[in-house]
Amino acid sequence: MAMLPPQARVLLKSVFGYDDFRPGQAEIIVAVLHGGPVLAVMPTGSGKSMCYQLPAIMEGALTVVVSPLIALMRDQVRQMQALGVAAATLNSMNGAQENDEARRAMRDGALRLLYVSPERLMMDGLIADLRRAGARRLAIDEAHCVSEWGHDFRPEYREIGRAAEALGDIQAIGLTATADAATREDIARRLFPSPPQLFLHSFDRPNIALNFALKDQPKRQLSHFLEKHKSESGIVYCSSRKRTEDLADYFQEQGYDALAYHAGMDQAARNRNGDRFLREDGVIAVATIAFGMGVNKPDVRFVAHADMPSSVESYYQEIGRAGRDGLPADTLTLYSLDDMAFLRRRIDEKDVSEERRRIEHDRFSALAMLCETPRCRRQTLLAYFAEEAAPCGCCDVCQGKVAVFDGVIPTQKALSAIYRTGQRFGAGHIADVLRGETTDAVRRHGHDAIKTFGVGKEFSKSQWSSIMRQLFAAGALRTASAEHGGFALTPKGEKILFGRETIMLRGDPLTRSDRRKKAAAGLDETTDRILAALKRKRRELAQEEGVPAYVVFADRTLIDMAEKRPATLDDMLAVHGVGERKVARYGDAFLEALAEALR
Repeated sequence: MAMLPPQARVLLKSVFGYDDFRPGQAEIIVAVLHGGPVLAVMPTGSGKSMCYQLPAIMEGALTVVVSPLIALMRDQVRQMQALGVAAATLNSMNGAQENDEARRAMRDGALRLLYVSPERLMMDGLIADLRRAGARRLAIDEAHCVSEWGHDFRPEYREIGRAAEALGDIQAIGLTATADAATREDIARRLFPSPPQLFLHSFDRPNIALNFALKDQPKRQLSHFLEKHKSESGIVYCSSRKRTEDLADYFQEQGYDALAYHAGMDQAARNRNGDRFLREDGVIAVATIAFGMGVNKPDVRFVAHADMPSSVESYYQEIGRAGRDGLPADTLTLYSLDDMAFLRRRIDEKDVSEERRRIEHDRFSALAMLCETPRCRRQTLLAYFAEEAAPCGCCDVCQGKVAVFDGVIPTQKALSAIYRTGQRFGAGHIADVLRGETTDAVRRHGHDAIKTFGVGKEFSKSQWSSIMRQLFAAGALRTASAEHGGFALTPKGEKILFGRETIMLRGDPLTRSDRRKKAAAGLDETTDRILAALKRKRRELAQEEGVPAYVVFADRTLIDMAEKRPATLDDMLAVHGVGERKVARYGDAFLEALAEALR
């Protein structure tokens, strides 16, 4: 591969003030300078824009940058101009004089970077002007917008391929922060005349902590989350315009500088709120997904989702707006079974081919599993992008906030109850059957006479609802009826029911009422001493195995163990979050630690 010219590092320092390139930048710049189509998929904050800005400066030639948002283009032009680089944008918010000056600089050969929208690229004879100006390169930012598989598909991006062809002998490069295999193939087919050189860099953002929670008084949950981020800038994403305004008002009442942002707002008000967020510290943008693409603010310290995002790609893109400066950032995603059912129903209602529907259901399942995963969040997220990673140690699962247990037996009980009741009832009714509750509905349908009536008294109604939600997320259950809801088994569910497939489940974190009960009860001195001993043993085993502490046992398990004080391996199975495999692996060690602590 060709070497990076020495001039590149000189300009990197002299123009941008950087001592070295970020990971991945240098090799892409070499490919761009060498010519030929290039597609670069790099995470937010990795410096994608440098990959076309530096070559334009080095070569002294014009690069046309296609970008989806006027605000982003204007911001990037200001940044380049502040560095002494000749840059301009043509857009509808410019005055006539500003647009005339940009065109004059382009004709005179003085311009290095011209930012335009895809619509503008095809207007006002711009293609002919660009040809006369000798434009050398067409850089397509947010290239995933060209693909229907992309999470921000924009029909106007389809014109870019035609524009590139009309520009003649011009190099095209596409850049995006996230694109799965199907999206990358679609981008390559639509933007480039021949297969591009692909650069696919790690999606890992280790500075971002990933946290998820089942909705339980969402306003309270979000307010509790914001308490950790007072005077910091952040984004709270909502699924509807009304919800953004409602939450922004609520946060303001709580003393936060919160602003609503959505596409239905007056343009001037929307621009004003967006500008305040970008320029001021400590502002919270409460927004729909209309806000975000092009947010050029490096010190966003948190991103929260008040509702379940639409896909893993959207989630990754949205949380990627936090921590672009590489410093620690925090996230929280709230979700519910209703969110999941709505997203699945929306897929089923689309007028698309069955193959497209199947792929979209697979994508939804990946998102649902990210919400309900019993393993490290970062591992689960990166696995979607075909990357492997060690446990991150900083997500809610790794920090022991989520208990994990062998879920085969309770899952089979739930699936059997759903099957025997006719595969048409919801979580509440199935939980009543499993717990042996003789409600009017249970008696009316004769479900107090079926084999599974009362076989699940070991779990509360809310715990059974959690298990069924996880099975829905894992693709073991589906919605029985679009009109009436309820659950039905899928082929995956049948495999688990008949013992052909296993499953791990996660326990929900303690609710606030659970925490209050636990705090009110407290731990006596002996139990507290036992818990400390169990934690020491857990830390010792985790260090020996090179795994996070939660892989051994979560805190909630150790608390239950300290209170129940099992004396045998059979007793150990009664502890929350302890299954047969854990007993076989760790049982003796923890029984010994218990015995020692009780001496």
